[in-house]
Amino acid sequence: MNNDTPTAGNFIRNMIAQDVASNKHDGRVYTRFPPEPNGYLHIGHAKSICLNFGLAQQYNGNCNLRFDDTNPEKESEEYMRSIQEDVSWLGFNWTELHYASDYFEALYQFALELIDKKLAYVDSLSADQMREYRGTLTEAGKSSPHRDRPVAENRDLFKRMKNGEFADGEHALRARIDMSSPNLNMRDPVLYRIRHVEHYRTGNKWCIYPMYDYTHCLSDALEHITHSLCTLEFEDHRPLYDWVLDNVSAPSRPEQTEFSRLNLQYTVLSKRKLIQLVEQGHVSGWDDPRMPTISGIRRRGYTPAAVRDFCERIGVTKKNSTVDMSLLENSLREDLNPIARRAMAVLKPLKLVITNYPKDKSEKLTARNHPKDESFGTRELRLTRELYVDHDDFMEDPPRKFFRLGPGREVRLRYGYCITCNEVIKDDAGNVIELHCTYDPETGGGQTPDGRKVKGIIHWVSADDAVDAEIRLYDRLFNVENPLQGDDYIEHLNPESLTVISNAKLEPSLAEANTETPYQFERVGFFTPDSVDHTSDAPVFNRTVTLRDSWAKQKNR
Repeated sequence: MNNDTPTAGNFIRNMIAQDVASNKHDGRVYTRFPPEPNGYLHIGHAKSICLNFGLAQQYNGNCNLRFDDTNPEKESEEYMRSIQEDVSWLGFNWTELHYASDYFEALYQFALELIDKKLAYVDSLSADQMREYRGTLTEAGKSSPHRDRPVAENRDLFKRMKNGEFADGEHALRARIDMSSPNLNMRDPVLYRIRHVEHYRTGNKWCIYPMYDYTHCLSDALEHITHSLCTLEFEDHRPLYDWVLDNVSAPSRPEQTEFSRLNLQYTVLSKRKLIQLVEQGHVSGWDDPRMPTISGIRRRGYTPAAVRDFCERIGVTKKNSTVDMSLLENSLREDLNPIARRAMAVLKPLKLVITNYPKDKSEKLTARNHPKDESFGTRELRLTRELYVDHDDFMEDPPRKFFRLGPGREVRLRYGYCITCNEVIKDDAGNVIELHCTYDPETGGGQTPDGRKVKGIIHWVSADDAVDAEIRLYDRLFNVENPLQGDDYIEHLNPESLTVISNAKLEPSLAEANTETPYQFERVGFFTPDSVDHTSDAPVFNRTVTLRDSWAKQKNR
């Protein structure tokens, strides 16, 4: 990714440029990416990753990876490892690796500081009572009867909470701010709750866990972050972010700035909904190539460069909007086209016999591995009497502009001769099962000595050495632009989001395909060997993206 290329609407980049020019934060740029390890990252997280790490790179600054692991019921080492893998795959290195759980003792001491300043108290209301007391957007809240507990009593109760003397929900530590604030987040928010749950890193050392709004700002301060970049849903939380930092002896003073989150057509980016898709079996797992997770698109064959380019193109703004899926797919096509090796694959095999080609003859044809880059070299293809072509390249009664095979029609075999269809063989049910053709031996090497024009060129593989393979044709997971419209987004799942072809025929070179290598199956699309199931004995290829945006045609009908 070119870090010098200006991003459309990137007000954050402009803000940081001004901060550096004015020597704010001593000219430092220190960002962080702080995911919660309670699921796999998705393409929306990629936007934040590229923004935070990209800005740090651009201004020779630093960027930390920090796990917000304060909710032990839902977090795991599996998710933590996957997040590190995703960030690395996108091409970024963190300056320091941190965990919010590293700061539990420091956060506890800051909480005692707030208690001593009469800015926090232990509340014994139930969660339902707290919601009732909180008020509404049009009505002020009312104070808890425990709001004015003496400092000594609050200190004692809070320490006993820490020591495990109370049950879950029996007490909570709340900030003492303003129960009449028009911002509901400032109406004495909870800072700590009791959870007798084992933490994947700290074990059973703690049974009180800090809330996100309290933890996040102090973690930023402890790491000396300068620019804390969050999505827009945290804009109403910024006053609390500032209030906490204003009222404890924090070692630094970061600033929070919000930007719009990514909304993408034909998918959902809610972690809760993605978990539901996995747990209910609508997809095969977090890395299902139809999923918008980074692990899913990586398995499908997306490249880090394409994702970074997409994030650069969509820009960073203050206004929520929905991005067309075609923009992501176009970034992918533009990245794959110059780097994908070419090969031939027949997805719907139809036997073709060249009746005037000798049975015991074969020819080696030379094919370029890339039409515009000689450094990719060449490969040999073997032309034989019996071939496979694609069913879609034949019509028994073709229209005038169908420039492929039909009875009496002539086409050129890719890299080979011109052939004419003379006979169509059908089974008892009337299905076409074989074509008999003749070839013109004077048309090799792309030549037509008599000057006749042959418009159609079709791909093929030799029946003698074709490799059997499974091909998985992936498409958009949902069949409507906004799956969240209506009562149940599951109703909008695309029943054709995966088509499995079990009897595809590939040219022999694809048997040794590397799972890291992208291919363009000529005239078909971009494909990648599946990173989980592909072997040389049983090849499995995923369609990464079509050659063209087929959905655009549907929208324009």
